[in-house]
Amino acid sequence: MNIVILSRNPELYSTTRLVEEAENRGHSVEIIDPLKCDIIIEKEKPTIYYKNRYLDYVDAIIPRIGASITFYGCAVVRQFEEMGVFTIAPSDAITRSRDKLRSLQRLSKAGIGMPKTVFTNYSRDVEEVIEYVGGTPVIIKLLEGTQGLGVVLAETKNAAESVLEAFNGLQARVIVQEFIKEAKGADLRALVVDGQVVGAMKRQGKEGEFRSNLHRGGSANIIKLDQDELKLAMNAAKVLKLPVCGVDMLQSSRGPLLLEVNSTPGLEGIEGATGKNIAKAIITFIERSRK
Repeated sequence: MNIVILSRNPELYSTTRLVEEAENRGHSVEIIDPLKCDIIIEKEKPTIYYKNRYLDYVDAIIPRIGASITFYGCAVVRQFEEMGVFTIAPSDAITRSRDKLRSLQRLSKAGIGMPKTVFTNYSRDVEEVIEYVGGTPVIIKLLEGTQGLGVVLAETKNAAESVLEAFNGLQARVIVQEFIKEAKGADLRALVVDGQVVGAMKRQGKEGEFRSNLHRGGSANIIKLDQDELKLAMNAAKVLKLPVCGVDMLQSSRGPLLLEVNSTPGLEGIEGATGKNIAKAIITFIERSRK
């Protein structure tokens, strides 16, 4: 097959691993910067033009669309879809997952457990918002944040009020979530491919840090998920219609609670922690889907 990886950085671990595994299985692989693609819209013949040629020979794409280029990146993915090209992450699903509020609304309706969450339109009644989620400490998240950026732990009512008032003043939209104390600064990441969990790790924040992101100095170890955790991960991927994704959750006294679903999960942390060949699982999923 002719496989295209939509990535702005060909040196990233995830990109290089996907190239390696695809080539090992005899496929032709190309890395293309989605921002350098021209979308040609004409009657009955949608096409993409890239570096003096038409991309009319592509069988499958692997979108590695960063949050900062969601709009144009998804437009490129959508154009490939209109051309009949298979994608491991549909454009609509990427868009849904990037909108934290929209995805949480959809997931909660599907009965998936999550921390108590409040979204408000620049409310001045900060005290009431805090009470909705059970009082302090609370987690305050920017809707557009990634990799732990734009996430604040407010330990007191005064701190929460100050943070919310500051975000309100900047007209930055945030959600307020209950703080799950028993998680102890750790979360779980399950990597789902074709509806099945193919690897899972427990990420622990460094001492004094409530965020467990590896980009922020956290550590990761392999973990065996229990049945409830497996079910949550697979259901979340199904609800958001993401065949390949990372599902983040917390362990709590009332069972696993969903944090978010990542449509472009990094492979370095999970392959390193689990020793599993996640990149190969993604390539073989493409092969099965193209038969």
